Amino acid sequence: MGNASGKSTEAPSAEAAPVSPLAPEAFPDLPPIAGVEFASAAAGLKYRGRTDVMLVRLAKGTAIAGAFTRSSTRAACVLDCQAKLSSRQDLTQGAAIIVNSGNANAFTGAAGQQAVDRVTGAVAETFSIPASRVFSSSTGVIGEPLPWERITAVLGEARAALDQGGAAAAARAIMTTDTFPKGAAAEIDADGGKIRISGIAKGSGMIAPDMATMLVYLFTDAKISPENLQRLLSRQMDSTFNAITVDSDTSTSDALILAATGTSQAAEITDLRSKEARAFSDALHGVMLDLAQQVVKDGEGATKFVEVRVTGAETAEDANKVAMAIANSPLVKTAIAGEDANWGRVVMAVGKSGATADRDRLTIRFGDMVLAENGWRAPGYDEADASAYMKRDHLVLGVDLGLGRASRTVWTCDLTHRYIDINADYRS
Repeated sequence: MGNASGKSTEAPSAEAAPVSPLAPEAFPDLPPIAGVEFASAAAGLKYRGRTDVMLVRLAKGTAIAGAFTRSSTRAACVLDCQAKLSSRQDLTQGAAIIVNSGNANAFTGAAGQQAVDRVTGAVAETFSIPASRVFSSSTGVIGEPLPWERITAVLGEARAALDQGGAAAAARAIMTTDTFPKGAAAEIDADGGKIRISGIAKGSGMIAPDMATMLVYLFTDAKISPENLQRLLSRQMDSTFNAITVDSDTSTSDALILAATGTSQAAEITDLRSKEARAFSDALHGVMLDLAQQVVKDGEGATKFVEVRVTGAETAEDANKVAMAIANSPLVKTAIAGEDANWGRVVMAVGKSGATADRDRLTIRFGDMVLAENGWRAPGYDEADASAYMKRDHLVLGVDLGLGRASRTVWTCDLTHRYIDINADYRS
């Protein structure tokens, strides 16, 4: 059957993209989390010959927390997850997560929610759990109806393949323009036993705060209530997934789901001021930051990983304005891609940020080198040294405003022609 454009609806074969030069050497060895099982399947939503559906079964008693895009054009699955998490959770029931890549099911009208209902309802029936305990995500092309029947058709296959050790395959199934699967893990010693945390993510383009554009799934065996889990998660967002940007574009489909199965032998975390809670919070932050930075390192066309450190701002808001103005500037990012030590573009970004700034108090550093200070090029500035620094694949751009004590660190990447190549024909 043809479509309105006259193009064939048969899914094309997937072509392997070159792996980012910033990719880790290998997918990490994630510890299995008791009460969490993964499966992946190929539904043919966009491409033939690759998996595009991830299914996760969660044990009874699992607490769920989440963070989602603040886009005003949120996808149906995001709205559905938010609605479910706004209600009291029934921990006597199991839970599940179902994710597809290749189609975002965003801006699809009433049909979008109908597709979510069909998919989550089928998963609920597969596992004999309430649909209110099934959380779905979709990522890919916006504005195309989701062929939900292709997803429900592979649920039996996916259920049969469920495996505690299936996280790596699941991470690959949710990729779109990603060039490598992303995973991270941590383990802490707590009162009565160990607590483990592991997570997977996808993200490469349309990455900007609110909550940064990606899909993230975190799992832990900690015993903790849904309310306390949500509090701990929310505390970590600003310094992790809301501190990265690839292209300043916020997606319709951002979702982070954190599931705590309560299967650890460690005592329940009830007091968020306790030693155990602080250790768990720190470990969770580490996993989230690792995944967030992997997303930047897989930024579409990225060849440089860039840390932007802003200090000396009058307010935290000003520090963030300056950091994001630098991190999102096409002029700064293309200079970095060209290995051009053009610190004048950083000056420009500070000036346009809207933050309070004083030219004569500004200090700009690339790595440990002071390039500009006191309203002028630094006396010790050496163009050759600055140019040599720009050839590194991990760069630190520092700006001190000299006005106060507020600071902000964010992470970004360079902007290369490969970004255009990927996004100029994304739909085709």
